[in-house]
Amino acid sequence: MEPAWLKKLDGDLKKRVQPADMPVGGDLMKATLTHEPFSDSDWLYERKLDGERILAIKDGDRLRLLTRNDKNASGTYPELMDALSQQTTEQFAVDGEVVAFEGSLTSFSRLQQRMQVGDPEQARESDIPVFVYVFDILNLDGFAVTAIPLRQRKQLLRKALQFGGPLRFLPHRNRDGKALLREACDKGWEGLIAKDANAGYQHGRSRKWLKFKCSRGQEMVIGGFTDPKGSRKGFGALLVGYYEGERLRYSGKVGTGFDDRLLRDLRERMDELRQEPSPFADEVPEKGIHFIEPTLVGEIGFTEWTRDGRLRHPRFLGLRRDKKPKDVVREAP
Repeated sequence: MEPAWLKKLDGDLKKRVQPADMPVGGDLMKATLTHEPFSDSDWLYERKLDGERILAIKDGDRLRLLTRNDKNASGTYPELMDALSQQTTEQFAVDGEVVAFEGSLTSFSRLQQRMQVGDPEQARESDIPVFVYVFDILNLDGFAVTAIPLRQRKQLLRKALQFGGPLRFLPHRNRDGKALLREACDKGWEGLIAKDANAGYQHGRSRKWLKFKCSRGQEMVIGGFTDPKGSRKGFGALLVGYYEGERLRYSGKVGTGFDDRLLRDLRERMDELRQEPSPFADEVPEKGIHFIEPTLVGEIGFTEWTRDGRLRHPRFLGLRRDKKPKDVVREAP
């Protein structure tokens, strides 16, 4: 039976909607970095959130939360499972971002304390509330809607779910991208995502979504660490890099952004990954270094890239579980 929302679509849009099985994961659409913000009425502008990307899939009584690399996050966020399972819409797949707040700002470091919890009961006892901001829809009532324009998908999304509590609709602005970016930076936001309002949903990285950042930062692969000095425990600094083809290029060491617990926990994890040969294609000009299997990915903030390809003033923001190491490349506008 044809759902009511589908009957209301005009002929051209209706042709783009096809019956489809519910997605089982896979590549989510990703934005491309740019340093040239713009204002265009054919684009939408959303707040860039500092959290964990989530695909929520409800198919009757079955509900799953999957990270960007298809890891099951259902036990980590039971309150989000509750909110989504109570939806009257029987079938949907929606794209969003799970966040935790530090004041009025989203904080990946704070969220990471929840990301490490896999037991639902332990997660419910956490004093760190989480929210999911939903911004796109891929499937509704057993029909793939990825081929219709974003503006129409947003309209379907608003009507498909009942928003409230930890389940939020991510608002957008239809114009004045440059002005909104200035406001975002003044408020301490991470930046904006600009999206082509007429584009379909494309799996993988696309220039139909662009990100404007207020400060620089990106994921980095952890390939080793240095010995701690003085009274410091755990390790001194992380050795990080990014992939250029099959080569892991060294981009510097990160020695700030850790508390005592994180220093200890990270050291324990890295000790289990120790390996003798360096995973980096470049020489690492440091003393007291230890190399590890490059399977851990960290979110790193920094001020700029140096001429020799190193991070200037890097700081550790947290571990990412939603990014595959081989997908970590140097982001360039």
